Amino acid sequence: MTARKKVRSGMINTVLTDYKYSEVDDMDKSPIGVFDSGVGGISVLSKIIELLPNEKYIYYGDSANAPYGVKSDEEVFAFTEAVFEKLLERGCKAIVVACNTATSVAVRRLREKYSDLTIIGIEPAIKPAAEKHPGGRIVVMATSLTLRRKKFANLMARYGETSEIIPMECPGLVEFVEQDDMDSRELAAYLERRYEMLGKKKADAVVLGCTHYPFVKDRIQEAAGGQAVIYDGSRGTANELKRRLSLKSLLAEENQAGSPDILDTDISADVFSNVEILNSAGKEKAELSWRLLKRIMGIRN
Repeated sequence: MTARKKVRSGMINTVLTDYKYSEVDDMDKSPIGVFDSGVGGISVLSKIIELLPNEKYIYYGDSANAPYGVKSDEEVFAFTEAVFEKLLERGCKAIVVACNTATSVAVRRLREKYSDLTIIGIEPAIKPAAEKHPGGRIVVMATSLTLRRKKFANLMARYGETSEIIPMECPGLVEFVEQDDMDSRELAAYLERRYEMLGKKKADAVVLGCTHYPFVKDRIQEAAGGQAVIYDGSRGTANELKRRLSLKSLLAEENQAGSPDILDTDISADVFSNVEILNSAGKEKAELSWRLLKRIMGIRN
């Protein structure tokens, strides 16, 4: 993009291909963008809100193009780049790629393009699983595209020497979450078939390598035999976001929407007054995202 665009964070103009923090007034008060191929990144957003309750958030789910895990690298990069431009047009001070597939395919190139922007990705939590289960059997559930990437091969090589790491492709699992079909017999049967491939020896740990999967983690644990410890990278991603924003003095010092600090009060629906949810597939998916956010954060109303 060469055209100049208005960024709604201070009265400035900026070129999206040459994004500079110094061009934006009061950047610490600007929103944080969180992006996923669909509704799954809500699981990451929930951990970020818990850790950084004073921030404003724009969540963008690209459900119209989901699932990314069966697309080509070129398609995934194009989708991700397009979402980045939408979020930068809204004045986001940082973008969290809450999608393992998009992280593995696009984050490196986007960091080169937007060198001054804080960009946080997510990766399967193989390291903590391997460190806590030396010699154990660790299943890594992920999309086929994530498992094919060199980054995953490097993680396998690093931690496969001390633990038995078993990649498990899960085609179709994302769709159960996207379709709000998370309690069906069909889902239980799907997961049972995946875990039957392990034979009689059960998994000690299961790494959720897709941000959609935490929404069905109880069903996954049942299929894995009930004893497996579940790991996902959401908390680590939230911690890294906080660290990076702190280094750049970009953490919001006060609540941006008047909602309570959920670390110090009972969680209620009011905490979401500083959250905006958008979805490329329209209102129905945005509403599903809200329901999932409330569910995972334990809010009933």
